[in-house]
Formats: sequence, structure tokens, C-alpha cells
Amino acid sequence: METVSGLFNTHEEAKAAVATLEEAGVPSEDISLIGPEGTASSTGAAEGAGLGAAIGGVGGLLAGVGAFAIPGIGPVVGAGWLVATLAGAAAGGLAGGLIGSLTEAGVDESDAQVFAESIKRGGTMVIARVDETQEDAAASILGKHGRVDISERREQYEAEGWTRFGWPTTTDDLARPVVSPLPPNR
Repeated sequence: METVSGLFNTHEEAKAAVATLEEAGVPSEDISLIGPEGTASSTGAAEGAGLGAAIGGVGGLLAGVGAFAIPGIGPVVGAGWLVATLAGAAAGGLAGGLIGSLTEAGVDESDAQVFAESIKRGGTMVIARVDETQEDAAASILGKHGRVDISERREQYEAEGWTRFGWPTTTDDLARPVVSPLPPNR
């Protein structure tokens, strides 16, 4: 199996990509979607209703939409095979849970950093496990639905002073005290 992933600026784009992947024969159980809870629809009518309510009509995948929190990101909703891993990591308080889960799934670590930061900032991710023969078609589907160029997004974040997920992204973040979970050596 190969992993194909895409970041989308809106949940509408991600929803359309998931529906088209399913129509192309990618089984629902091989597709995952993760996005911030409270994503507004393009008209604003669903503001605060959550991504799950806004995307609930997509094929078989989103029948199992669930909400949980990811340390460093906050409340998210998701569906699919990757969500069980993430929910377990989140319950254990593992801040690297999303990045670790993505890299284990085959996403490049530097791209996983950008995906995590983008979800924190309101983006939605679609990731699919596909047969090698479906890889190009699945990547094309994600591209047709507005997949963000991950290299361009990384450059945008770096121009803002971002270096990697979990590191300060603004001067306000730099001013906040850092609390270490480990006691000092005595």
C-alpha cells in the first residue's frame, strides 16, 4: 500500500476530495480526514457547528466522525483509519502523536510538520492508503480538489518565522513562559 495525502484550506475541498476518492474505488476504510473542530462553512451558516456536522454527508467514511483533542493543536474531528491511532495518542497526552502517526503512515517528517501546523491553523487533511496502481490517480484527485502545495505552505510559514510544529510561531508565543514537564535535576 502507498500513502497519498493532501492538505486543504477548506473542509468543502476536503469533503469533495474524499467523495471523489470513494467514487474512484478507494475504500472508505482506507481514507482518513482530520480537521479542526468548529470549522465554518463557506457561507458561515455552520460556524461553530464543527467539521463533523459540516461534512457529514460524505459517503461511508464520515459515518464514524469523532471529536478529540490533539496536544498542541486543540479540538479536532476526524474519521478513518488514522484517527484511532491519533485518538489513542491524544488520550495519552503525546504531543508528537500526529507527526509520529503521519510518519509511520509514510508521510515525510518535514511534510508532517507542515500538516500539523496547518491543521492547527484551520486546514483539513485527507490521507489515503491506496494500491500502487491507484497512487497517481489518487494524487490527481486530491490535486483537482484544491490540494495545497506543501512546499509553498512550508515557505509561507518559514517566512513568518516558523521552523517546525510546536515551536513558537509569533513574538507573542516567545513571550509566554515555557513550563517543563520534567522536574529540575537536584
